[in-house]
Amino acid sequence: MTTLTARVRSVALCSLLAVVVGGCGSDAEPKKSAPLPSPKAEASRPPTLAPGPQGLAPVFNNGVRREKVVALTFDADMTADQGPRAARGERFDNPQLIGALKRLKVPATVFMTGRWAEEYPAQAKEIGADPLFEVANHSYSHYAFTKDCYGLPTVGPKDMRADVERAFKAFEKAGVPDVVPYFRFPGGCYDRTALRALAANGVTAVQWDVVSGDAFATDANAVAQDVLGGVKPGSVVVMHCTRSAAPATEKAIRTIVPELRRQGYRFVRVSELIGAAGTGAETAR
Repeated sequence: MTTLTARVRSVALCSLLAVVVGGCGSDAEPKKSAPLPSPKAEASRPPTLAPGPQGLAPVFNNGVRREKVVALTFDADMTADQGPRAARGERFDNPQLIGALKRLKVPATVFMTGRWAEEYPAQAKEIGADPLFEVANHSYSHYAFTKDCYGLPTVGPKDMRADVERAFKAFEKAGVPDVVPYFRFPGGCYDRTALRALAANGVTAVQWDVVSGDAFATDANAVAQDVLGGVKPGSVVVMHCTRSAAPATEKAIRTIVPELRRQGYRFVRVSELIGAAGTGAETAR
């Protein structure tokens, strides 16, 4: 179990015990008074959804539709067998895109594979340290968690939990601070077996309700129109930050951001959507 998963579970258990019996610990231990968490500490704790029925990890599709907010999310994909291609110069990063988001002051959530963090540790650390962004888990090797998922190789049910934990360890090794307990399935493919396996990781699976169509797209205007035509209050937009596989994304962002702001939208990270949603979030099982 990763440090992050253990911390999330410990906090949840401790909170429950505090309500029921007035504190944490066993009867064999002397009771000690402990200071309450500061408001700042409570505010900084990433919100998660409650576990689903039958021990399944919860799935978040979009926030509530009351306020004109939207979360742009970017998948930093990289499979383990793409290392040699990276060594030959193929670019799986996209510093121009990250730079554009910074210049435009756009909060965003980056779903990063552990393999990407290993290949670009300095960039992974920089993204995680920037207050505009939050880093979430996109698996270690970008192997699919179901069969028949866009031709991706698959990880077996017995190895799913370990794959997620391996990614968290890669983030820790790269020095990425404050990784949030969210997970995005490679290809967006999942089933009940995958949700049951991930429940042990203590993560909320994050999907989307707007597909940008930026993967392998070369027409930035078409990507922008797909996003602008699909966004609603509370939307989660899926995009990519891999230069070789999504070359038009950075240019599309320079159209999407000012137009949505003109329409009155505010950009937020996924954690803000989940925190505001509560039981009103649209989830799937």
